[in-house]
Amino acid sequence: MSSPRLTVRRAAVLGAGVMGAQIAAHLANADVPVILFDLPAAEGRADALVRKSIAGLSKLQPAPLVTRGRAAAIEAATYANDLARLAECDLVIEAVAERADIKHALYAQVAPHLRDDAVFASNTSGLPLASLAEVLPERLRARFCGVHFFNPPRYMALLELISAPHTDAALLDALESWFTTRLGKSVVRAKDTPNFVANRVGVFALLLTLHHAQAQGLTPDEVDALTGPLIGRPKSATYRTADVIGLDTLAHVVRTMQDTLSDDPWHAHFHLPAWMLGLIERGALGQKSGVGVYRREGKAIRVYDAASGEYREGTGQLDPAVAAILKERDPALRFAALRASAQPQARFLWAMYRDVFHYCAVHLAQIADNARDVDFALRWGFGWAQGPFETWQAAGWRTIAQAIEADIAAGQTLAATPLPAWVLQRDGVHTPQGSYSAASDSLRPRSTLPVYERQIYPETVFGEAEPRQGETLWENAGVRLWHRPDLDAGIGILSFTSKAHAINDAVLDGVQAALDYAERALDGVVIWHEAPFAVGADLRQLAADCEAGAFAKIEAMVANFQRTALRLKYAQVPVVAALQGMALGGGCEFALQSSERVFALESPIGLVEAGVGLIPAGGGCKEMALQAAALAARTANRDPLACLQPLFMPIATARLAANAIEARDRGFAQAGDSVVFHPREVLYVALQRARALSASGYHPPLPARAVAVAGRDGIATLQMTLVNMREGGQISAHDYRVGSALAEALCGGAVDSGMTVDEDWLLAVERRLFIELLQTPETQARIRHMLDTGKPLRN
Repeated sequence: MSSPRLTVRRAAVLGAGVMGAQIAAHLANADVPVILFDLPAAEGRADALVRKSIAGLSKLQPAPLVTRGRAAAIEAATYANDLARLAECDLVIEAVAERADIKHALYAQVAPHLRDDAVFASNTSGLPLASLAEVLPERLRARFCGVHFFNPPRYMALLELISAPHTDAALLDALESWFTTRLGKSVVRAKDTPNFVANRVGVFALLLTLHHAQAQGLTPDEVDALTGPLIGRPKSATYRTADVIGLDTLAHVVRTMQDTLSDDPWHAHFHLPAWMLGLIERGALGQKSGVGVYRREGKAIRVYDAASGEYREGTGQLDPAVAAILKERDPALRFAALRASAQPQARFLWAMYRDVFHYCAVHLAQIADNARDVDFALRWGFGWAQGPFETWQAAGWRTIAQAIEADIAAGQTLAATPLPAWVLQRDGVHTPQGSYSAASDSLRPRSTLPVYERQIYPETVFGEAEPRQGETLWENAGVRLWHRPDLDAGIGILSFTSKAHAINDAVLDGVQAALDYAERALDGVVIWHEAPFAVGADLRQLAADCEAGAFAKIEAMVANFQRTALRLKYAQVPVVAALQGMALGGGCEFALQSSERVFALESPIGLVEAGVGLIPAGGGCKEMALQAAALAARTANRDPLACLQPLFMPIATARLAANAIEARDRGFAQAGDSVVFHPREVLYVALQRARALSASGYHPPLPARAVAVAGRDGIATLQMTLVNMREGGQISAHDYRVGSALAEALCGGAVDSGMTVDEDWLLAVERRLFIELLQTPETQARIRHMLDTGKPLRN
């Protein structure tokens, strides 16, 4: 099957509201030039409203732009003056208000300016595509569809792709492939039914949670304690999620359900509680108004009490018996205990699960092609750890089905509709052969679009076949070197097996031995494992050695760390670091000294040792000094200090580069490194890069033997910044000491400015300073505090 291809040289977004502007921002993140349209301003520049919206992107949190500079890729335009520019665009996304009349009027306005080969898509969250398409000229109907982004578009994986009656099937395949790789979206094909898949189930699940909370007399903070991470849902749980969405926005979505789903058996429950409607009337709309179900008072967060109409201190206490049930690892036992319990919190949880299972089973044929699509839609669009069908299947399909039937018969469910016959005829919906489609009464295998060949280890649902794990070539207690002969027998994959992929003695020895193997028998190596990439050196091992006073042992370990990093840099085969998740401290140092890096876009990386009172000593300072020297060599005065200054403060303050694009600005990535928007494609791209490097006759770089350093003058200049911060109370005396040590390591030690040194000298300087800091009580206290609390100590 040939790969469907869509080329987008320029895009347009119609509607510069919060959602439209953020869609434009993510297109800009992906280097797609984009024109953002909206109404002209009543006075001043015609495009003033759009310009204000673009400027506002830098103030939104979480940040829609990977770096502020990306906003330059977004041009402001108005419907009044600039519609002719739509002819420049290969993709046009409409993101105006969720009203059919507004959309219809806009379509009539823009249609004459759209090219016949352009894609025209609506970012509707639930309006019928068939109705929207009716007003389009026939020449555009085959190129029209729905592309429903979830908010915020940069971070939410889900994109629902919806066909209109005349949409070209090949176009949908091309769009699915483009959105997956170019924008990093996880695509679900939705049927053209109200609210599509994720909102249809997710909003219903929220409504039934509100209903059962009221029925059991549970308070919002109790419900949020029950329906968050304890059951695999986001920290915002239920009522906090409502505040984040906006209570008025939620009410609008619910009204849409009331208006468009009148024949739904659960229709009587499509409403918000009276007290929540009262908050909306008072303007308490949630996060955007500063008050909703929750209200911040100073550092305290108070919760609304419907009985008194006042805000009170939140407690969110779990019943101990229910907490014990939720700790049960076996889902079958957990659900049996919830159903058997008379405790209100347990009864609430059982009813909440039961009714969403019931709803999904009844509506599966209507809303989705198969059960896998429903589960992924809830995972990717609402942040559930497991979708409803896989949760049900893991708990014992037939047992749960019989319990639901019994509750229906007893009149305890929210609707009396019987379970579909197929539910009672099956043992589950997910199998190694595929996932069940109620519409076709068959198992649907995974998509065969070529884009999914790039996801070597795709996300799976419970009950589905697991991807093959590859053949082990060599391993020890810290690493495993393996390969997949079906992909590329000559490229080894090196995975750390330590907890959180922390770098300990076993990892260091294992990396060196694995590289020995690779140089004998392989063409290249990719360092890859599921996130995180590596959290740095094993602090527990370091703390234990400190307490024992074993500083000679620690120095030997640091030297071994440095040798391991140099082995990565000077291996006779290419070593590609595939970063899927954070790379901190030593993990960053390993990445820096690999031949190339392949980043998932949202991979934080940084030299953060200052957070525990240390400096980078696995070659991190050395690599920054080498970068500065190389950049300075291309300047008129050849002074490395000017190149070190922008690198210094982020390392001195343990500031992470939040993503791969920012990592380039911080010196943690090079211009030639790959940035992959879909994290599941990182391994594929890294294997391709390793093969390409090998095929091009790879050889390691020559050792750096004459590195010009900033020396004493550089140290003094960097220290002046620290002095000002110390005198201003921004840093402590120990922060100053750590920063001074960092300045010395980056500047090559207390030598004459402009002196040339080699890598061994730079490594010796950073190793000495690391050990000196480690012997201070303040640094040891910082390490212990980080281990105990997971947070930095500023002492």
